[in-house]
Amino acid sequence: MAKTPNNSTPHHAQQLMTVKDVAGVDNVSEKTVRRAISAGLLEVIRVGPGGRLVRITPAAHAAYRMARKGGQ
Repeated sequence: MAKTPNNSTPHHAQQLMTVKDVAGVDNVSEKTVRRAISAGLLEVIRVGPGGRLVRITPAAHAAYRMARKGGQ
């Protein structure tokens, strides 16, 4: 009997973006994305030991882009 792969990672977790991902999509530096996070303009999910790692949901990224677009 063949084993099926264990896909225990929730589907929504696979959609989370890193700071590098957001920077690439927006064509800005990672530092710019981190500034937006620090200013509270981009909502993040903190993960890992001590919450040092950040991940961004596609919805949070879209909201940030809409707010940025409206402010220009």
